[in-house]
Amino acid sequence: MSIGIKISLNEGLYLKEPQDSKLGRNIIKHSILMIDECGFESFNFKKLAQEINSTEASIYRYFENKHLLLLYLLNWYWEWVSYLISINTMNVEDPKKKLKIIVHSIVFASKENPGVEYVNESKLHNIVISEGMKAYHTKEVDEENSKGFFKSYKDLAKSVSHVINEINPKFKYPFVLATNLFEMSNNHIYFAKHLPKLTDISIQEDQVEEVEEMLNYFVERLLA
Repeated sequence: MSIGIKISLNEGLYLKEPQDSKLGRNIIKHSILMIDECGFESFNFKKLAQEINSTEASIYRYFENKHLLLLYLLNWYWEWVSYLISINTMNVEDPKKKLKIIVHSIVFASKENPGVEYVNESKLHNIVISEGMKAYHTKEVDEENSKGFFKSYKDLAKSVSHVINEINPKFKYPFVLATNLFEMSNNHIYFAKHLPKLTDISIQEDQVEEVEEMLNYFVERLLA
């Protein structure tokens, strides 16, 4: 992916596509940096406007509220993981090998820079890990789902579940396993960093190879 290519997202997430303007790209860039640094609860458009030397009104022309901005960022990341999986599994016929590549793509998506200068994938991944559930553990989740706000994530899970079915057509829970590969990866990175008594994973200096080993361990035994 080059700088000139943008990821297409659900138009209901924004009022004006931020990837199409300098100010919009600046909003994306600095919202990622600020949410990663101070957390979603402390983040607001007033602080963002000060950071980018703009106005709150200008930011509201792009996003109705900070919840939709968070959803936009998460959807960007889900689409990026899907892109990586598509590219990395191209021309791979063996479904077992394909699933190993998928696991690697999920774990290391934050390490592979797409060349989009206004998105720091590593810090965006931190947001996915620490703030992601806040996007859909809400009272509005059913309404937002009806608008297609989670389609990127559902499409990602669907594509992975198809590979699981290829490996073992009798496996009863392909979607459960597909979503858990993503959620387990994020949760146990978070646990290892902040609540180590809740995981067997140890992460030193953001080296997440053991997370990949863990996911492959469960995959191999569940689909045997």
